Amino acid sequence: SMNKITIGKLGETHAENFLIAQHYKIIKKNFYTRFGEIDIVARIKGELRFIEVKTVSRDLTLKVIHETKKSERGEYRPEDNIHPFKLRNLYKTIELYLMSKHVSPETKWQLDIVTVLLDIEHKIAKVNLIENIII
Repeated sequence: SMNKITIGKLGETHAENFLIAQHYKIIKKNFYTRFGEIDIVARIKGELRFIEVKTVSRDLTLKVIHETKKSERGEYRPEDNIHPFKLRNLYKTIELYLMSKHVSPETKWQLDIVTVLLDIEHKIAKVNLIENIII
């Protein structure tokens, strides 16, 4: 039985490997501010990407016809953990990153989410990129 922090770190590792395979260049991991953290800062095609990683652990071998917001077993999708308060803090953290790194105002950037479904028992991971989250 893995704890929440271990599952989160494992999810971030899967997300990072996924992004590298998609030709993202990882610039910074775990940028912390008083408002929170950005899991991954990356660059692709000249754009900055601020990436929030959300991971949940569940049995992925079960036959699921469709994934609803909340399944019968009470399991949420990883992206359901991105709520308005979290988005507001992510935006403040992104602003602080841009200022602290003296990023040009002309630099294009966006917020993306990488969701990771982990099946620890069967050693399966399902990774999905959701691009350009509006904040």
